[in-house]
Amino acid sequence: RPKGTTVTHANVTRLFNAVQQRLPFGPDDTWTLFHSYAFDFSVWEMWGALTTGGRLVVVPYLTSRDADAFYTLVHDRSVTMLSQTPSAFRQFEATDHTHNHDLALRAIVFGGEALDTPSVRRWTIHHGTTTPRLINMYGITETTVHVTTNEINEHQLNNNTTTIGTALPDLRLHVLDPYGNPTPIGVVGELHVGGAGLARGYTGQPALTAQRFVPDHLTPAPGSRLYRSGDLARWTPSGELEYLGRADAQVKIRGYRIELGEIEAKLAQLAGLREAVALPYQEANGRTDLVAYLVPEPGADRPTTTELREALADHLPDYMIPRNFVLLDALPLTPQGKLDRRSLPAPTTERPTLEKEFTPPLPGTEEALATIWTDILGVDRIGRHDNFFDLGGDSIRS
Repeated sequence: RPKGTTVTHANVTRLFNAVQQRLPFGPDDTWTLFHSYAFDFSVWEMWGALTTGGRLVVVPYLTSRDADAFYTLVHDRSVTMLSQTPSAFRQFEATDHTHNHDLALRAIVFGGEALDTPSVRRWTIHHGTTTPRLINMYGITETTVHVTTNEINEHQLNNNTTTIGTALPDLRLHVLDPYGNPTPIGVVGELHVGGAGLARGYTGQPALTAQRFVPDHLTPAPGSRLYRSGDLARWTPSGELEYLGRADAQVKIRGYRIELGEIEAKLAQLAGLREAVALPYQEANGRTDLVAYLVPEPGADRPTTTELREALADHLPDYMIPRNFVLLDALPLTPQGKLDRRSLPAPTTERPTLEKEFTPPLPGTEEALATIWTDILGVDRIGRHDNFFDLGGDSIRS
């Protein structure tokens, strides 16, 4: 059930004044309305163009879902200001790699999700980081679309960090511990936002407004408020913020608390993979396990489950290695251009692709053991050379 957020005209107009101090735009720019107007990113796209005399190209829905068609539109309409969620940009970047047209882009603004470093790194191989400029903007609907800006450079891409930069000039950011105290540099806490971007609250929901929009105990001005973002972050020694995902994104598997973003970051670094998402899923018996959805690079050999497990084992403990790996041609997206987690397929019962080819078990003890493994692991076929743990087994299942 979507929450209605009461955002004022003043919230929006100060957004453009604040951003223009770091990323100038005006009547010579062409923007795309790529996102649904139900998504706050559209406020930035529509009014960034129309309040400054720019040109707004309304992208037909079917074009927004077709990477080739959208890339052609950006080229043919000489778009200069492009806004993309990282999920949508992965497809745009892959199309650019194929066509490699000269684009009129002056800036690409990322928002709505954590930045996908591998796709941006591939883009910079062909285009660099200055033409167009690459701006990562962390934002929240309740604080009017954008909160921080960070101009992406080669150093950040090589370090694989999701730096969201510094606050817009008229906003205040605090990283607080559970007791409301500011955290030291490098210590994780919940990000709180104050200043001119804060919306009035949730429409018709005073209790929820009071829960999320709290008094600002760090500012002496009477009536000051902070928005509790629910996002985890920490300050870097350079005074910038590093985004670490949602506070509620932790899952508990076999008694261990796991950060899904850490698994996704390690998967994204593996050669031959374009995209990676890790999610918990619940089996019919009520047990919760991890599944990874992977999109290989075009033309790359599809990795086996054995290869993936071995590669992750160098960086992660065994309880953080997904039990299932599902290879897809592309990740599904919502109308807002974000990852559509609900449309991801459930893992199948097919035997995973292992290093060794399938060899039927011998009659007798091997067949009996294979039958037991099939029941425990939910895998259709068990070969006589198959490894129990490569098939998704663990100490509890054993």
